[in-house]
Amino acid sequence: MTEPLLELRDLRKTYGAFVVTDDVNISVLPGELHAIIGPNGAGKTTLIHQISGTLSPDSGQVVFDGENVTRLPMPQRVRRGLARSFQITSILPAFSALENVALAVQARSGSSFRFFGVAAQERQLNEAAMEHLSSVGLASRARIAAGLLSHGEKRQLELAIGLATQPKLLLLDEPLAGTGHEESMRLVETLQRLKSRLTIMLIEHDMDAVFSLADRVSVLVYGRVIATDTPKRIRANEEVRIAYLGEEVV
Repeated sequence: MTEPLLELRDLRKTYGAFVVTDDVNISVLPGELHAIIGPNGAGKTTLIHQISGTLSPDSGQVVFDGENVTRLPMPQRVRRGLARSFQITSILPAFSALENVALAVQARSGSSFRFFGVAAQERQLNEAAMEHLSSVGLASRARIAAGLLSHGEKRQLELAIGLATQPKLLLLDEPLAGTGHEESMRLVETLQRLKSRLTIMLIEHDMDAVFSLADRVSVLVYGRVIATDTPKRIRANEEVRIAYLGEEVV
C-alpha cells in the first residue's frame, strides 16, 4: 500500500469557543491532486495555514514525507519540499517575471540575498527560471515587469515561483480566483500538465475545475471533513449536496 506524502492527524484549531478546524484527518497520496472544497467560513484557509507552517494547530499532527513537521516553521517545511502558493500576491512587481523566478531558484539553492539585485544575471539561475516559466506558459513574457502582467499571468508567475522551490507537494490556495474565463482555462490546462510531475493540494471554489482536475476531493464544512472520495462520488454524495453543492452541479 502506498504511504501518504501528507497526513493530517486530528488537526484542531480554535479561537475561544469558535472551532475552525475540528479534528481534521486527510491523507494525500504521492502523485495525486487532492482538492479541498467547502463553503466560505469552512476553515479551508486556516487549514492551509496549518499545513504550510504559518499557523500552529492547538492539537494534532502534520506529517509530511514520514516526518512530523507540526512544529517546524514554514522555511524548514519549504526546504523539505512542502511549498505554498497563491495565498496572496507574492510577486515583486518592479522585477521581471524572469527575475522573480530566478530569485526563488536562488533562495532554494541556499544562496545569500546580498546579490538580490543581480540574481537574474546569473546564467544558471536564468536557465532554471526559464524552464519554470516555460512549464507554466510564460516564456514569452519573461522580460516583462511582473507588475505589468495580467491577473491571470501573475497567477501563472506565482505558480512558476512555487515550482522553483522544487516542491514534493504544492499547496494552491484558490489559483483561479479573480481570473477571467480564458485565463482560468489556461491555468487549468497548466495544472493538468503539472499534476503528472508532482503532488498538489488544491483549494478552489470553481467546481468545474475541481471535478476536472482532482483525483480525490475532501469536503470541509464548519471545520470538519464530511467526505473524502473521488469527484464522481463527491458529486453524487447527498450530504455534500445538502451542505455545499446544492443544485450547483448535477
